Amino acid sequence: MINLHNQKKDLLTDSTNNTLNNLETILVIDDSPTNLQVLHATLENAGYEVIVEMDGNSGIEQVKNNPPDLILLDVMMPGIDGFETCRRLQANPSTQEIPIIFITALSDSVEKVKGLSLGAVDYITKPFNQKEVLARIKLHLKLRQLNLELDEQKQQLEQRVKERTAELSQALEELKKAQLQLVQSEKISFLGQLVTGVAHEVNNPVGFIYTNLYYASNYIQDLISLVKLYQKKFPTPGYEIEDNIKAMDLDHVLQDLPKVISSMKLGTERIQGIMQSLRNFSRVDGEQKKSVDIHEGLETSLMILQHRLKALPKRPSINVIKEYGNLPKIKCYPVQLNQVFMNLLSNAIDAIEEPIKDIDTFSTASRIGLIRICTTIDKQQVTIQIYDNGIGISESLQSQIFQPFFTTKPEGKGSGLGLSISNQIITEKHGGTLQCISSVGNGTEFVIKIPLNS
Repeated sequence: MINLHNQKKDLLTDSTNNTLNNLETILVIDDSPTNLQVLHATLENAGYEVIVEMDGNSGIEQVKNNPPDLILLDVMMPGIDGFETCRRLQANPSTQEIPIIFITALSDSVEKVKGLSLGAVDYITKPFNQKEVLARIKLHLKLRQLNLELDEQKQQLEQRVKERTAELSQALEELKKAQLQLVQSEKISFLGQLVTGVAHEVNNPVGFIYTNLYYASNYIQDLISLVKLYQKKFPTPGYEIEDNIKAMDLDHVLQDLPKVISSMKLGTERIQGIMQSLRNFSRVDGEQKKSVDIHEGLETSLMILQHRLKALPKRPSINVIKEYGNLPKIKCYPVQLNQVFMNLLSNAIDAIEEPIKDIDTFSTASRIGLIRICTTIDKQQVTIQIYDNGIGISESLQSQIFQPFFTTKPEGKGSGLGLSISNQIITEKHGGTLQCISSVGNGTEFVIKIPLNS
């Protein structure tokens, strides 16, 4: 008569020796010494580490103490049977991912469905064929390894995306602060060095994100190809995997993830373009005038204000019409001239957003905002016209708009220095003129004229 206790002890001793080889571990739970002996020899000869238990409770404890890579579980056992053992293992989050293959003499399909519904991945019917057993075990160990690798790569990718998104968000916050300072500040010369430094610091993490998005995109495509290959090779992976696929909406994830990466790439390119514009905008003027393309200054100002031109919940987007003439490079102080463009365009947007009282046809929600920029040149001067279809300025106020600290905006929204400084830059620095043409309800046009020989 076979001593079950001694035989189990011998099998466990052999398994302990195999642990040193870092082999894949298979736990066999069966009350039959013959089955244990055959399976132990078969699996060990195939290069697996084998652990054996002879009842469900001992098997559960063994799984908790020494988690295997796969479990072969007999259905009919004293004490708790294989079904109950499987149910308990599947109910424990720390053991539910371990694949379970039932060993049974039962051929009833109802019993098989019951086992699969409890979380088992496969059935082996007694008397079993050794080659079939090894083939099934190899398949499910491979599937488990692929799932583990996929989960690990997914977590790594999610972490990378999270880190890059955090850096991108930080870069965007820095950009917003820089834009806000440019729009609100009346002394842009003092902000030049600050903006240049911010642009340099923001470009570093943005460049890092942009570079790594290339690799992230390739990794994602590889993972998607792997998942599709897995679906092709194993169209029926089992209820547990199918349930997970449905829960995560895998088809949507596979379609949407590349779009997310593409959007992030476009966002970083957008930031890089804006930061370059900020650098150009904040260059320090020297004592001598420089020959520049004033259209670049207008375009830079529009780019910085782009977020204010987009549609808002209470108004549609503001259309910008550009009627640029064929201008040569003009000698001027480009940074100071850019400040003028920024002030006038910002005021135009404010005027469009301001509702016109007692005139229903000009309500902010219904009218479409319009800014028109026109540039022309003749033998004596360059003319820049900036028109908006906003609320307009009454005739009584037009004589005061260039005075320091005078503003028609609500308290806290304007300092009253923008137009005053703009007028000073045009008239004193460039020897030109800044004219306002406006009436209530008909919009406002500012006309800048700069002599060519100033």
